[in-house]
Amino acid sequence: MTRWKWLGLWLLVGFPILVWSQTGMTSLRGTVTDPSGALLAGAEVTLEQTATGFHATHNTDQSGAYEFPQIPPGRYSITATKAGFGKQVKSAELLVSQPATINFALSVQAINETIEVSDIAQTINTTDATIGNAVSNSTIQALPMEGRNVTDLLSLQPGVVYLNSRATNPDQDSRSGSVSGARSDQSNVTLDGVDDNDQRQGYAFTGVLRSTLDSVEEFRVTTTNSNADSGRSSGAQVTLVTKSGTNKFHGSLYEYNRNNVGHANDWFNKAAEISAGLPNKPGQLIRNTFGGTFGGPIKKDRAFFFLNYEGQKTQENQQQNLTVPTPAFKAGNVQYTDGAGNIVNLSPADVVSMDPNCTTSCPWGRGEDPNAVAALNAYPRPQFSGRRWAEHRWL
Repeated sequence: MTRWKWLGLWLLVGFPILVWSQTGMTSLRGTVTDPSGALLAGAEVTLEQTATGFHATHNTDQSGAYEFPQIPPGRYSITATKAGFGKQVKSAELLVSQPATINFALSVQAINETIEVSDIAQTINTTDATIGNAVSNSTIQALPMEGRNVTDLLSLQPGVVYLNSRATNPDQDSRSGSVSGARSDQSNVTLDGVDDNDQRQGYAFTGVLRSTLDSVEEFRVTTTNSNADSGRSSGAQVTLVTKSGTNKFHGSLYEYNRNNVGHANDWFNKAAEISAGLPNKPGQLIRNTFGGTFGGPIKKDRAFFFLNYEGQKTQENQQQNLTVPTPAFKAGNVQYTDGAGNIVNLSPADVVSMDPNCTTSCPWGRGEDPNAVAALNAYPRPQFSGRRWAEHRWL
């Protein structure tokens, strides 16, 4: 191998490769009319986002329509102007994978008169047949969620059922999260336009890269009738978009603590504590989530960065129900049902009578087996009572 090949290999291994980030996209369209409702051709429509310096301008066509087919999601100011008409300004939050339609109706402008109308536009998808709601950052931050897991919000949409790992075993049951009846491993998850699917496990609404609550700007779940730009699976199309830096430096520090104040006890744990004469004390479930964010410009109006770190410390007790021998069984009294349906009680004396050679065949002689007694006494006492005791008395 020549020295140039060694140099190329050293550069490939020793230096990281620069990769430009991708993102989920959205679109905007609409029409511009005059006071009579006639369509205005040649009107200028400007789209601006002051936080990042984004600026784009399109003119309406002969049918008075304008379109911005591929734009990053975010909060925008949309301005429509035409000579002889008053300027109209609307603000809107354009959400990922949810085409928006915003129409303008300009009023006639008199000489030396300026008319400016500002409004918050309601974005409506009248472009395609996709069904599904986009969730904005304000909704993500406002709604409480156990464990601060973004995917818990997906179940707010019609047609979505999400059962966490406490309800089902995701390794064995792919119905832990379904959209419109499709199994959880049939969902397609993208993060900033990049495939984020777990090809091995396929857990419900879960990507290979975990998205923290403070790093997600918004997301959308297309439950039915996804477009041709989606695919891979027959289930939901989950599109997540991370936050972006802006022309100003900004950041945050946060810490959330979940403790046992007001925490109800598990029923079986409470019954066990009462049976043992212990106070009613729930098991620990303490989560301490902490982290920080920092973002800003690399080059004004051109390139930005955003960083997020999050850690979590958890203390959790889990109650388990185990099958243990009853006191009667420990004493050598066995109860079972024979083939005729009769309940048969078998005591230690019955065992001795059935084996007259027990004295010679058993090294410890007639009576209890000390090894078996030690093993049985290692089990805790059963805590069932009443009917539940009767259901388990055959043990």
